[in-house]
Amino acid sequence: MHKVDYPQLDEVVYYETLDNGLQVVLIPKNDFAKTYGIMTTNFGSIDNHFVPMHENEAIIVPDGVAHFLEHKLFEGEERDAFEDFAELGSSANAFTSFTRTSYLFSATSKVAENVQTLLDFVQSPHFTAEGTEKEKGIIAQEINMYEDQPDWRQFYGLLKNLYPTHPLSIDIAGTVASIQEITPEILQTCYDTFYHPSNMNVVVIGNFNPDEMIEVIKENQNKKEFPKEEHVIRLLPAENIEDIVPYAEMEMDVKRSKVSLGVKGIATVPEGNDVDLAYLKGSLFMELLFGRGSENFIDLYDAGLIDDSFSYSYSIDRSFHFMSVETDTDEPKKVDEALKRILLNWKTDAGVTKENFELLKRAFIGEQLQAFNSLEYISNQYGYLFFTGIELFNRIERIESLTLEDVLAFAEPYINEHLMSTFVIKPKKGKSA
Repeated sequence: MHKVDYPQLDEVVYYETLDNGLQVVLIPKNDFAKTYGIMTTNFGSIDNHFVPMHENEAIIVPDGVAHFLEHKLFEGEERDAFEDFAELGSSANAFTSFTRTSYLFSATSKVAENVQTLLDFVQSPHFTAEGTEKEKGIIAQEINMYEDQPDWRQFYGLLKNLYPTHPLSIDIAGTVASIQEITPEILQTCYDTFYHPSNMNVVVIGNFNPDEMIEVIKENQNKKEFPKEEHVIRLLPAENIEDIVPYAEMEMDVKRSKVSLGVKGIATVPEGNDVDLAYLKGSLFMELLFGRGSENFIDLYDAGLIDDSFSYSYSIDRSFHFMSVETDTDEPKKVDEALKRILLNWKTDAGVTKENFELLKRAFIGEQLQAFNSLEYISNQYGYLFFTGIELFNRIERIESLTLEDVLAFAEPYINEHLMSTFVIKPKKGKSA
């Protein structure tokens, strides 16, 4: 194993890539009672157009198949994987994002047995026509439930404006119509393509011996046979600035309007640590303009245009990146105009100063150090970031290295009115406050 020490954080990380391509990350923390294990595949909801393993022609699979597959893997041939974890006294869960699917457990004992259970159920798919049909009804209920949630509709409404031709604009779970097209054969094709060990990693963090743990994992993997590793070929539709929808709105049963303003990034997403640097630059830029201590936030709040629902973020991942600001308000038009004005006038913004920037940097470092006390945070982040070559425990150094000039250079090509879009949810007539 390759060992890396982080003396300033009092952390040690062990890495090894197994013969079958599986990346293993072990982070022993023997002063913790809990242990987390997480197994992640580099496969999410946007991966619906690809060349299947050992084939030459690309196919398009139904929207929602990654999330559907996540549900089905827990169903074994004889019993549910949740039952196996429950017998070990642990809890299990899973989640699907736009680019990843992860399976995890939390345990305070029998760590080796839990790790083996995690590896075994993820690597032992069982797809039947009966089970697939049954799952369609369950997931359809989940989709319908989210369709009734204003915050969810607000988020995807903005994405549909910014990315009308990109699968990012489709709900991770798909649509009620799209999941009806999913078959056991489609599930197996996606599994064979994206669940090869070379497209996956496993992270274990907590109370265990790393030398013993790597042997447990190696022994488990050596008992299994996998096809020859192949590079996954993914395809995405071409995008144009002209495709961005500048404005859209809808009505729902809400008391106050909900406004989202987004700015679409059009530059190619960088690789490795540069992805994390872009994330940090974008996040610091948004914090400078819209943070709770900024004059912009105080002015908007004092004017009654926004309330405590106000939030902002910068998101970046494989094939996409965007800024977003959202709030509840009684004055959606005024808020939209104010947010655009703040963004477009960022160069003369009174809050964009070196002094404010240094304060925010220190706050970011403090938040990151606090997050490093959470085993769940570290395991989820490692499982998520490791595919891009990002080393999580080096993030403090990356934050410290940034200057205000770096952040301003990042914003220069980004802030453009042609890249902006607004999505508004208005109260149904007769429902406004």
